[in-house]
Amino acid sequence: MDIKNLAKNIKVLALDVDGVLTDGSLTFSQNGEEYKTFNAKDGQGIVCLNNAGFITAIITARQNGTVQFRAENLGIKELHQGVKFKLPVLEEIVKKYNLTLENVAYMGDDLPDICILEKVGLSCCPNDAVEEVQNVCKFKSKYNGGRGAVRELCDLILRSQNIEPLAIVQKKQQEALKQT
Repeated sequence: MDIKNLAKNIKVLALDVDGVLTDGSLTFSQNGEEYKTFNAKDGQGIVCLNNAGFITAIITARQNGTVQFRAENLGIKELHQGVKFKLPVLEEIVKKYNLTLENVAYMGDDLPDICILEKVGLSCCPNDAVEEVQNVCKFKSKYNGGRGAVRELCDLILRSQNIEPLAIVQKKQQEALKQT
C-alpha cells in the first residue's frame, strides 16, 4: 500500500485531541480546571494545510476551552467537542463539503477512534497509539502524540500533492510584508 498515493486524495484532516494533539496527559488545577499542552510544530503543520485550502477538523470526546482557543488560533474550520461517537460527526463534515470519507485523513490514538479509522481514506496514528489502533492504521507516525505526529502527517499530505510547506509559509510572509 502506497501511503503517498492515498494521501493524494486527501482534502480533510480530522484529529482527535488527547494523545494526538497532546501527549495524552490530563492536568487539572485544584478547582478542576483542565490544562493542555500543544506542540507548536504540529500547529504550524495545521496552519500550512489551512493555507493550502484543506479542511481541518477536531473531533474529541472531551469538552475544553483550551481546545476551542487552540482551534481558533490555528484556524481549524470544524471543531466538535463532547462527541462520544465520532463517525456520524465526520460523516456530516464530509457531506457539508460534498466529499467522501475517502477524502479524509484521520489521526487517532485510542479505542474510540477505531470507528473512524476503519472508514477513512487514510487512517493514521501517533507512534504511541494503543496496539489495536496501530493494527488498523495505514500510516503510523514515527513521533508520539503531542510530539510532532500531526506535523509529520501534515507534511506528508502536502508533499504527496506537490505542495511544499516552506513555500506556503514564504508566500504568507510575503503577503504580510505587502500589507505593512
